[in-house]
Amino acid sequence: MKKFTFALSLLFALSFTSFSQDRYSQFVRKFDYNAKTPLDVQETAVEARDGVKIYTVSYASLKGGRVPAYLVVPEKKGKYAAILFGHWAMAGSPFANKTEFLDEAIVLAKAGVVSLLPDGVIARPGFVGDEDFFSESVPAAFFQQILDLRRGIDLLAARKDVDAKRIGYVGHSYGSNAGGVLTGVEKRIKAFVLMASGLSDEADMFSDEPVFVGLRKKYGEEKVRSLMTKYAYLDPVHYVKHAAPSAVFLQHGKNDGHLSRRAQHYLSLVSEPKELKLYDTGHALNAEARRDRYEFLRKQLKLKRIDLKNFDNVREIK
Repeated sequence: MKKFTFALSLLFALSFTSFSQDRYSQFVRKFDYNAKTPLDVQETAVEARDGVKIYTVSYASLKGGRVPAYLVVPEKKGKYAAILFGHWAMAGSPFANKTEFLDEAIVLAKAGVVSLLPDGVIARPGFVGDEDFFSESVPAAFFQQILDLRRGIDLLAARKDVDAKRIGYVGHSYGSNAGGVLTGVEKRIKAFVLMASGLSDEADMFSDEPVFVGLRKKYGEEKVRSLMTKYAYLDPVHYVKHAAPSAVFLQHGKNDGHLSRRAQHYLSLVSEPKELKLYDTGHALNAEARRDRYEFLRKQLKLKRIDLKNFDNVREIK
């Protein structure tokens, strides 16, 4: 009887693993696109600042329109690592756009990094937010965000001054959530820094955290579950377990509500190699987190060593 029970358990485990792998493969294919589609990169301005050039550019979105961005490049010619940045979406913040990481990218240029900082879909001219919890526009914007970020990798990888084997991604909050999806979709990225975001949308939604309990009571569990099932392919949980061989560094504030309380859970979902650090701060994180990001990326992308004091003058976002 024990042997039968063990065999049945093993069969179930193998079947579940196969199902999960098939589901992951199906979800990844949703983000397929024609990589030969022209990027149509356009430059509108350039600023030289202390050995660094900051280009104001845009490139074509696969979903129509253009993606405004900053391209930060070391002035001296060379073959550099590259980092794609995904900003947060904090309502009312003047940094909920491509400016969030600009100061940090300028410092990183001194360490030998080419940075691309695109405006997310929600930060672009003409985007109108929808507060309806069941709005189709919210997942549609997030889906476009993933495709636009993948095209950002295309842009970086095509540059002669970029070593395509040393590309990283840094995302904060909304940008981190998108980065969670990219871990399993975009295999050209060697290292990920994911800051202050959840990585398991469905598990969070059906947790006992007060904010999610309130949502389920307001809209009804059945309707909420139906929504989560419909858009399961946008949930980072299906991708972060497939991040390997890319390294993932999670950064969370200790005073960031349910994200703080569930940080260890998020870490458990991610494939090795991975690490987590919590900081004595809230959702915006702090200078210590910036210095730690650099050290992680320096090791993973083989960046030039610079004085950590360079990061002390970076603007604090709010």
